[in-house]
Amino acid sequence: MYIKSISVYTKNGDIMNIDDILMVIIRGFISLITLFLITKLLGKKQVSQLSLFDYAIGISIGNFAAEITTNLETSLLHGTIAVVEFGLIAYIISIATMKSIKLRRFFMGVPTVLIDKGKIMEKGLKKIHFDINDLLEECRSNGYFDINEIEYAIMEVKGNLSIMPKSMYKPVTTKDLNLKQKNQSLCANVIIDSKIMENNLKNMNKDVDWLNKQLKVKGYNSLENIILATLDCEEKFTIYDKNEDENIKNVLE
Repeated sequence: MYIKSISVYTKNGDIMNIDDILMVIIRGFISLITLFLITKLLGKKQVSQLSLFDYAIGISIGNFAAEITTNLETSLLHGTIAVVEFGLIAYIISIATMKSIKLRRFFMGVPTVLIDKGKIMEKGLKKIHFDINDLLEECRSNGYFDINEIEYAIMEVKGNLSIMPKSMYKPVTTKDLNLKQKNQSLCANVIIDSKIMENNLKNMNKDVDWLNKQLKVKGYNSLENIILATLDCEEKFTIYDKNEDENIKNVLE
């Protein structure tokens, strides 16, 4: 039995063949299943946790999947084989690097010291193609706005910066002070962007009436100027105001 192919004309005059559309959908579904299985094989690494080798493999597999999905002239079987091949190569390399330090260093790289005993290591910066502004930005991202507080800074192979502060700037722990430790719990966000989070209030065994009373005690007659309000398990109620009109002094350039 012969079924005539159906075509649809777009506003630009392009012809869209229904058979081709269905084929793209089917090929896309097969590509998605293949990618899912390969991802399960390789593990649950986030993008920020990928090494350069893993990143290159991921880009290649993504390109193959896109090609076999949208390019109907490409063999579906050949494209799927290429995806599986790269996935298996990545899996074999991951197993090999777990058992061999030399292979691990070759494929994954080694950490690079950027600050050593408080001194900036220019050789380390050049090795990872960093300038001083990149280093300062990474330090700020880790909560260090004064580089003088840092004893060691090491760029890990996955691209994150590990920092050891100088002794005088290390945070004091409850163990250092011989204090009795209390169990910690998450704070509930009860107001976000001037809106009451009623479900969060309910989970803290509070209601809107209780919240309004607390706001009046703190001198707030409306939610307009509140960007965030939190409540912890010890009923510590904290309010953060909006400060859109305040000027920010830029000293970071």
